Amino acid sequence: MKVKLFDFEDEKDLEQAINDFLDDDLEVIDIKYQVSSSIFSEEQIYCFSAMIVYTKK
Repeated sequence: MKVKLFDFEDEKDLEQAINDFLDDDLEVIDIKYQVSSSIFSEEQIYCFSAMIVYTKK
């Protein structure tokens, strides 16, 4: 069993990275998704992250 972590400021970047990572040689056991936000000065910052638990076929 292995784990792959992803962390991006834009949800489309996260989606693309996950789709690029997934292939037919992996058996996905679970995917955990999380969104967090914070404020720095007057700017709102988002963090989109995911953890994929998988095994190789």
